Amino acid sequence: MLTGRESLVRLIGRRRRSPLPASLVAALSLPSPSPSTSLAQADDGGGSGEAAGGEAGSTSGGSRVVGMGAEWVVCPVCGDSIRGSDYCVNTHLDMCLTRGTKRKLTQSTLLNFQFSKKVSAEPTINNLNNESETENMKQIDEGLSSDQAFFAFDSEIGSSKAGTTISSPTWELPTVATSCSFDECAVMDSSTVVVVDTVIVGRRFHENIELREDADITFMRDPQNAKDPDAIKVLHAGSECEEMLGYLPRDLAKVLAPLVDKHHVECEGSVVGLHEQQFGNVPIQITIQKCKSDNQRNNDPNCCQSLWENFVSIVKRENFRRPHSARYQTNFNLMIADVMVNHAHVFSDIEKSFLASFKSLSDDGQRLFIRIYTRKGPWFRKGSISYQEISDLEHAVMELELAGYIDMLSCTIDPFEYDMKEILDVLSVPEMKEILKELPKDNTICTRRHELVSTLLSSYRNGTCASLPKRILKWTGTCIRISKMADELLWRIQRLFFLNGDQDLSSFLLVEFGIVKFPDYVCSISHRIFQERNDLLEYEDAIRVAQVMDESLDNNKMDLVTRCIDLSENRLCIMPKRENTITPERLRSFFSRFSASWVYSKILTLGVSVYERDRRYEDAVRILKTLLSTVACDRRRGYWALRLSIDLEHMGRPNESLSTAEGGATDPWVRAGSKFALQRRVLRLSKPPRRWKVPSYADYVKRNIREVSIEGRPLNCETGAKNVFYGYDGELCGVEQLALQYYADEGGGWQGTHSEGSIWMTIFGLLMWDVMFSDIQDVFQSKFQTAPLDLGTDDFYKSRENIAESQLKRIRDGMAEEMLISSWELHQGTSCQGVNWARYSLTDLRAVVACVGGHRLASLLRHLAVDYRSWSSGMPDLLLWRFLDERGGGEAKLVEVKGPRDQLSEQQRAWILVLMDFGFDVEVCKVSPVTKRR
Repeated sequence: MLTGRESLVRLIGRRRRSPLPASLVAALSLPSPSPSTSLAQADDGGGSGEAAGGEAGSTSGGSRVVGMGAEWVVCPVCGDSIRGSDYCVNTHLDMCLTRGTKRKLTQSTLLNFQFSKKVSAEPTINNLNNESETENMKQIDEGLSSDQAFFAFDSEIGSSKAGTTISSPTWELPTVATSCSFDECAVMDSSTVVVVDTVIVGRRFHENIELREDADITFMRDPQNAKDPDAIKVLHAGSECEEMLGYLPRDLAKVLAPLVDKHHVECEGSVVGLHEQQFGNVPIQITIQKCKSDNQRNNDPNCCQSLWENFVSIVKRENFRRPHSARYQTNFNLMIADVMVNHAHVFSDIEKSFLASFKSLSDDGQRLFIRIYTRKGPWFRKGSISYQEISDLEHAVMELELAGYIDMLSCTIDPFEYDMKEILDVLSVPEMKEILKELPKDNTICTRRHELVSTLLSSYRNGTCASLPKRILKWTGTCIRISKMADELLWRIQRLFFLNGDQDLSSFLLVEFGIVKFPDYVCSISHRIFQERNDLLEYEDAIRVAQVMDESLDNNKMDLVTRCIDLSENRLCIMPKRENTITPERLRSFFSRFSASWVYSKILTLGVSVYERDRRYEDAVRILKTLLSTVACDRRRGYWALRLSIDLEHMGRPNESLSTAEGGATDPWVRAGSKFALQRRVLRLSKPPRRWKVPSYADYVKRNIREVSIEGRPLNCETGAKNVFYGYDGELCGVEQLALQYYADEGGGWQGTHSEGSIWMTIFGLLMWDVMFSDIQDVFQSKFQTAPLDLGTDDFYKSRENIAESQLKRIRDGMAEEMLISSWELHQGTSCQGVNWARYSLTDLRAVVACVGGHRLASLLRHLAVDYRSWSSGMPDLLLWRFLDERGGGEAKLVEVKGPRDQLSEQQRAWILVLMDFGFDVEVCKVSPVTKRR
């Protein structure tokens, strides 16, 4: 992979589906918009400027949403309710008559997970992709309750205003991970008996037990439930051991539990229907009978009557026919509200009005929008959308279209304004083959999806099949997608809420199921990341350019890659002149990553790698000089200086290459491996007569590193292939495992692990936990952070020097093991950057801390605290330890393992020399093939 590509992909995160704004199209000198060029579609608003609000102005007004006063009628073909205007009726009838019968398919989204195995009590960390439909999300079912599908915050939304202090969220996990849907309760005789129609929720977390209609069920209180002390289990009365089926819904259990606890009522029930999916909510009917006074002699009769009357009044008052507000719906609204409270200044009045109109949408409209927004899309067949919690799909679609949240595509709409390839993606392969049969015959044989799409697009563009859109809609019916305005604004909302492109709405779900637990910290906010609207708009435009470049590299469109690089270079050169008036508070290093200049510098770093791959060294040198002259305070300056020196040498300019290396070696922002590499280049290039004076760091750079050589029987000797050896136990293994076996057997009985820097990052996180999550202003601005924003900057240590040195002193005094145990017990399973709970046991970590020693460990952790970013990679492969006596005395060794053709990187050399300075026992273990013996 090109250097910097992975970093740029993480920065982009979720790609925006809406077309580029016209200003960016012009800046990149792209072709004019056409139906077949999605990348170059013109857009006056783009959602990122004032013009973006213009589109919403005509569609998002409150009158458009609230004033839906037209009469609703029933379609005589499909029976759906439709809006009674001529346009709507005619369009709907055309579609119904065209496609014949209406076929509904169940759609599932990431809002409905079904994990392949039960969630353990001890949380684990799962890697989730930013795309809505990843490999980990394939097992999905519609029966997962929507009410608790996403986790809601308990903290006040408006509590994070600038200048205030907010406690970190308290995670209140629900008893069950599904929601309830009540039918309206039937009250027979409210004085003694109440019949409630409800459902069993949470079946996905229990054994799949076959049920039949009219099956008897019983109930049991579960007061020890960690998530809900009011939980009531539902048991299968027809089985010998009364297997658990799930729970009663939370709202019902909350009012019923006190009556059950005090033996005021008796409950019995039966199954009245079965869900089409095995894990769906099962409809049941419960008969709740008030006990006679004889059974309540030990209780206060007045209390009994009060509880019963309260229960009956709630049952009568609540309208349980429709589901309560879905949990994912609640959290989506919370996310919007939180951003509008804390970042309202970066939105225009029209954008604020548009987002405010979402709250006025019906529950069905909100839920449908969220469902579609979290799917990949962009287009969806309206006829195939079916969600249990959406009772009136037709009304929801019409409402969203009138409010400007979705676009609709039907026979009456000109398709030329849309990308035809996106519309074709809605079709299945058999459907595309049927359309192809209707076209004039040719000799092309198409079987695969991309071939069919290409053939149909070619027919459409050359005029052979001008009626292709109508033929598509004949199969699909009306299609819908998220509107450009909604997509742009919701992308911005999500970005401001999570402060990165990696996290999305699934983060709520991960917390809900106990897969991720975020640390406890205080958000003390005095300054917002984006002080002005223009700052955010420039940042969004820069990410747009980054997305175009990434997509162009995927599609091998190198001309467009070059234009992205040129545009980034031009804009980066202009920015410093406009930022001269920025206040020092806005120049805080951990805010810089949210600036347009940061994004453009990442694009240019990747661009250098692209140019170097193509041997375009003059262009690479120009970009590198631009970066070094415009970005003064950045850890990447070491990489830029090193590449500039190397590229100048490629161009036959050794004197300039040497001067660049010398300047980089003395740059205070050049550190770790980059500084070491530049120093080595200076020594190599500065031979007399070019340079007579020997640099002061020459002796340090030339220090010897102890080496140990071992032999192994290789399985393969191919150049470029991973080295595989036969281990001492006869099994196949890599060089690191072979070295571990050597040190365990012949090297002195060492225990150890192949961890590189992972185990040190884990120890750092555990021992410096209180330092990382201490109360520092502005470093925590989101409820979903696993580390402070300033980790990896110089500000991290400077702002915490006193508490950091206090912790390091305790470590030097021999308290590291005690601190480790305490931190492990307090925070086990909580997500923290660098900490790997699953890979290392507490026993191994204690052994490492004990054998390394307090002074060496404190020196290493202080080194990481001062410059975490520069030194968080490149540590030796193996960490070995052994105990010398029964009293616990031990020693540790760090080993970098190299195969037959491997060499030490500059970062690895720098780490080894630093560890030697700290007093560690460090060596390089070289593995070579067994030599033939005569």
